[in-house]
Amino acid sequence: MLKDFFLKEVENGIKEAIKSGTLGQMGVNDKFTLIVEKPKNADFGDFAVNVSSLARMAKIAPPMIAQAIVDKLNKENYTVSVVGGFINFKISDSLLASAIEEILNKKENYGRGDGKDKEKILLEYVSANPTGPFHIGHGRWAAMGSALANLLKFYGHDVYQEFYINDAGSQIQKLGNSLRIRLQQELGEDVDFPTDEIERKNFYPGDYLIPVAKKFLQEHPGVDVHSVELSVLCDYAKAEMEACQRKLLEGFRVHFDKFYSELDLHKSGKVEKRYKELMDKGFLYEKEGAMWFKSTQYGDDQDRVIKKADGSNTYLTADIAYHADKFDRGFDRLIDIWGADHHGYIARVKASLEALGYNPDKLEVLLGQLVNLLIDGNEVRMGKRKNMVTLDDLIEEVGVDATRYWMEMRNIDMTLDFDIELAKRSTDENPVFYVQYAYARVCSILRNAVSEKLNPETGEKTPAPMSQQELDNLINNFDKNLILKTADSAKSLILKLEEFKSVIALSAQNRTVYTICRYVQELAQEFHSFYNSNRVIGEDRELMNARLGLMAAVKITLKNALDILAVSAPERM
Repeated sequence: MLKDFFLKEVENGIKEAIKSGTLGQMGVNDKFTLIVEKPKNADFGDFAVNVSSLARMAKIAPPMIAQAIVDKLNKENYTVSVVGGFINFKISDSLLASAIEEILNKKENYGRGDGKDKEKILLEYVSANPTGPFHIGHGRWAAMGSALANLLKFYGHDVYQEFYINDAGSQIQKLGNSLRIRLQQELGEDVDFPTDEIERKNFYPGDYLIPVAKKFLQEHPGVDVHSVELSVLCDYAKAEMEACQRKLLEGFRVHFDKFYSELDLHKSGKVEKRYKELMDKGFLYEKEGAMWFKSTQYGDDQDRVIKKADGSNTYLTADIAYHADKFDRGFDRLIDIWGADHHGYIARVKASLEALGYNPDKLEVLLGQLVNLLIDGNEVRMGKRKNMVTLDDLIEEVGVDATRYWMEMRNIDMTLDFDIELAKRSTDENPVFYVQYAYARVCSILRNAVSEKLNPETGEKTPAPMSQQELDNLINNFDKNLILKTADSAKSLILKLEEFKSVIALSAQNRTVYTICRYVQELAQEFHSFYNSNRVIGEDRELMNARLGLMAAVKITLKNALDILAVSAPERM
């Protein structure tokens, strides 16, 4: 990565300047942190490092510090200048050529991490109740979680994706009772859900159980729905809801390695085992008939109930056992995606892990904000728009690609405004169309290089500029010196392509997916700008070859990024 290259150059220059005594009072043991950035004024250079912060150690002015460092640089493959406390670098054409050569050599592996800090990670997300269709928020967690898994794998981690099925609570009984009412209705009985708001909360009155009831009756002709045990209805409805959820996830390009049942967790005895372990270690006490966990000993703002006065467990009890089980399965790090309303839950889960002897710092929780649906900038109340209630409805309205990209393009801790109509438009205003069109345009250029042209007026055919074999050979055995022919006009585009490596590294380390979206939009912009100003296929053979190699590099990089986002890369639009 060029940023790393220049940072190391400056760090080595500092060491040499200290040795020679030209860096004031700065010593070899002084600690400092520097960053590489792009100058606001491109005339200054391609990269810049601000060394002004070293003044507190060196006790000399920033320009003197910068010059002392520059005097020790080897200045090979770049030129350098000093402006105040900034060291500005302009890279050579040979470095630009090497960047393209690397992309064309590595292809689908371009940007991948080296795996030096590889971890075995369990990424848990969505984890919805199996009581109904996914809502829009679930869609955001699904898109973000799966893209994050792709990113972490691309960076070099071993990632295992898990969906925790919340199927052990009273909500499953509510589901079974709701199905019974739908069954009675299908048989013509005059029965309905309670109208009282409080009583209605004990049911799921959504229409989605109607087809489930129809299917049940088809499979059980002549059944007396009044005598069917509630457990049978609960299991049937739960299985149907889980099947619907899994089908939607697959279509949404979300693939879990395991669906972990909370009910199975309880049946395994692991919940009671952890409860007893906390008791034996003295971390529980009784108050008002309930059992409390001393979570304040580990940074929580108050102690937490883990067994109610009636003897039933709280949600926390199972979550303690579940997260401990994750570590017991050999994972180095746990990453959970939760809704922002679970913010206060983090401290108590980490407290329980620490009490059980696990490292709480190995649990990371990403908190996701809500999604607002908009139509041409105006917010839509989901309850008021019948066909925009579920994730399934949204996908049907705008498609998988648009839904995924829009769900991913803002940081997870920010509220997302999803403009439905804009997401459907085939215009540059729609970010996913803008990026996909750039990819399709690149593919069109490469096709044109090997396609004969037909004059529609005369019927005359012009031979293709080259054969497919010649193009493949150009790309697979690229002579990086060709880039020198177009280095000046393509410099900004090449630098953006080279930036992909650092974007991957930072995005993986910071657990951010939106930065990949931002990158592909910037890359698409650089490509469109280059293409609009430069003819790729022309009479100058060497220049054409150089630019075709560049186009192939753009195609590879865009495809690698879109694959991480699980957004398709169409070759024609």
